[in-house]
Amino acid sequence: MLNVLLKSIVLVFLLIQTALSAQDFQGSAVYQTKTKVEMDLAASGIPADRIKRIEEMMKNQMEKTYILTFDKTASIYKEEVKLDQGAAGGGPGMRFAMMGGGASGKYYKNTQTKTSAKENEFSGKNFLIKDVLKTYEWKMEQETKMIGNNLCFKATTIIEMPANAGTFSFGRQNNEKKEAEKEEEPKIELVPVTAWYSMEIPVNHGPGDYWGLPGLILEINAGNTQIMCTKIVMNPKEKAEITEPDKGKGMTQKEYDEMLKVKMKEMQERFSNERQKSGGAGGMHIRIGG
Repeated sequence: MLNVLLKSIVLVFLLIQTALSAQDFQGSAVYQTKTKVEMDLAASGIPADRIKRIEEMMKNQMEKTYILTFDKTASIYKEEVKLDQGAAGGGPGMRFAMMGGGASGKYYKNTQTKTSAKENEFSGKNFLIKDVLKTYEWKMEQETKMIGNNLCFKATTIIEMPANAGTFSFGRQNNEKKEAEKEEEPKIELVPVTAWYSMEIPVNHGPGDYWGLPGLILEINAGNTQIMCTKIVMNPKEKAEITEPDKGKGMTQKEYDEMLKVKMKEMQERFSNERQKSGGAGGMHIRIGG
């Protein structure tokens, strides 16, 4: 009886692999993302009604919907654009660019060539971030669970992130403290990541930066960020184009992060100087994802 069961499992797996070998194989998955945001605006001097609007804006920015379109070797991960996004976002330009984060446009990954290309827009300029895919040391766990109709297996890993990557402070700061922060090397924290993947869809794609498991990744929990798949469509009638983007100023992820660090620092200093000229006191502190 056991041999019959094993043969059946192998047969099903071979049938799935045969289906994947077809030239027109394609699928798509919808993901909902949520990231915890901690805000301390008590000393900012901002009116209560404006603080409420800022909190709502941040909540909308940290809860988004993405669509992953994939074939056997390549995928594109892109935010689903909502018609009322401008109104919900709290005004034009109110978007936060995260260090090392996802793309504001198409995010292309090729697991065969192990390369990626992200379209990003910052300060009215378009950038194309081309780099190699990050390698994850996944540990396969024994736990399983159902996500929708898909049996999923658990995998874990550890990633390194700058300890203050999602922290922004605006307003007056002690000069000695500012100088000390300049001299300090950026601290790195280890963030545990849990992934749930389904071998029923045997491609090694996943949302955002994640990939490299023997099945489509349907859920990610990394620190205070959760990415959850809510819908899967296999072999749709209308095929999407999965090609590497080629528009924007080319640079690596490291070069983009360095540029972003400089721009964010300039923005913080400009905000601080404007508040000092207007006689404002205190400041505000925002931490994203931790």
